Amino acid sequence: MAEGAALIVARLHGEGRLDGILGLGGTGGSSLISHAMRRLPIGVPKLLVSTVASGDTRAYVGDSDLTMMYSVVDISGINRLSERILTNAAGAISGMATAAASFVPTEATKPLVGATMFGVTTPAVTRARERLEELGYEVLVFHATGTGGDSMESLIDAGYITAVLDLTTTELADELVGGVFAAGPRRLEVAGAKGVPQVVSLGALDMVNFGPKDTVPPRFADRNLYVHNASITLMRTTPEENAELGRRIARKLNAAQGPVTLFVPLRGVSLIATEGGAFYDPEADAALFDALRQNLDPKVDVRYLETDVNDPEFATAMADQLHAYVTAAGNGRS
Repeated sequence: MAEGAALIVARLHGEGRLDGILGLGGTGGSSLISHAMRRLPIGVPKLLVSTVASGDTRAYVGDSDLTMMYSVVDISGINRLSERILTNAAGAISGMATAAASFVPTEATKPLVGATMFGVTTPAVTRARERLEELGYEVLVFHATGTGGDSMESLIDAGYITAVLDLTTTELADELVGGVFAAGPRRLEVAGAKGVPQVVSLGALDMVNFGPKDTVPPRFADRNLYVHNASITLMRTTPEENAELGRRIARKLNAAQGPVTLFVPLRGVSLIATEGGAFYDPEADAALFDALRQNLDPKVDVRYLETDVNDPEFATAMADQLHAYVTAAGNGRS
């Protein structure tokens, strides 16, 4: 596919409704087309056939629902392989557009809550989600992989999300240390700036995320590393890093214009940070907790619980506090 080559195919109804959008591009064309696609609302079918779709696609997809398909070969004339791939692409966008045209959305009657989750905080978020659903909310769970947190911040900014249960703030550690799951500098700031009620915790701040073990930067060779799976290697945060994380979180929460409560799990911030776990490190945790105590404004409500983050009591307390904030504002369920 020639550098910068691009093709956008879209069908517009007389009333201006877009059924779908299909693009073809190399690196330049993919950058141009994806920029336009990301501006379209979530739910509008978007398919980009690209020479770069088998690599790191974050720059192209961002926080949108854009679908990418690897072209395998350059489009320099049509051959038996590119013909098949482009036929599949045409069928894919046609199928998505047909499905979108017949889609009947669920009636939007429940307040939307955004929640953040990681594998090592799944029990907590599952319990909190169940509790919030009992109370009449619809919960959007975002995987805290950088794009997940960024997507949640974008939806808060756009006004979709009523309240935030930000239990898993691990992306801040990646932003600080240079991990692969950083969500950008606005992480943990949008809800506060918009006055959206939020309850926050320290889920998975015991770790920084990298790819396969051989991709961990050499400067971290002597650190406490944990192979989560073949694709992800975790690195334990140090006392110094945790102290800085505490200061950053305090600064972000101090600036909040709406109600906020920070829940601190004194017995571990992830499944593997509890006593006996691979990342159990009381000194590192203490540095995080001490920095928060020293830097949080008295206006920020803080709850210290003698549990780990995945204790059902901890998760339920977070959900109930968020519900109290929303009902106090007159936007929730009784």
